[in-house]
Amino acid sequence: MAGIRAQQKEKTRRQLIDAALGQLSAERSFSSLSLREVAKEAGLAPTSFYRHFSDMNELGLTLVDEAGLTLRQLMRQARQRIEKGGSVVQISVLTFMEFIENNANIFRLLLRERSGTSAEFRAAVSREIRYFTMELCDYLEQANNLDSEVAYIHANAAVTIVFSAGSDALDLDKKERELLAERTILQLRFIARGAAEFSRRELGNKS
Repeated sequence: MAGIRAQQKEKTRRQLIDAALGQLSAERSFSSLSLREVAKEAGLAPTSFYRHFSDMNELGLTLVDEAGLTLRQLMRQARQRIEKGGSVVQISVLTFMEFIENNANIFRLLLRERSGTSAEFRAAVSREIRYFTMELCDYLEQANNLDSEVAYIHANAAVTIVFSAGSDALDLDKKERELLAERTILQLRFIARGAAEFSRRELGNKS
């Protein structure tokens, strides 16, 4: 019986999260949503909201956490594709562009709250981006045999470029998005080549 109640509670919590995400758009930010709107969209009474979240702020932070988790899962998905063969950079960028196309609201949330008015939200987004960057850093260091400091700089630059491209991609049509992906792939290849050469010098100096 307790298991059934726990499942129902998680289902209702998920409804609230999905309802909030579903109301985000190019015109609507999370800060413009009200508790009543989210509860209504989820098909729940406003009082039911408080059984899952203390306030809208907690719901927003949960959305940011989920967005960060989605990004890290995206990276792992790209790695699985890479293992089957193909260009690391190309597969990574195309996987990211697919994510933007299918999860535009999640990415908009990260972009907006990254520079929003709430210090707590800004810190949460920065933390998720840092996790994403560090996971990429670890991968680059191991896969490309890079010096650790070079791997971090490489990862940081790559995330900056990809996030900027993702922001631009939100307002582009399919053809324009394909051209943007091509430019992004070239930019990342330039960085990768520079990082590899710089890392060889750094490792050589340390030996």
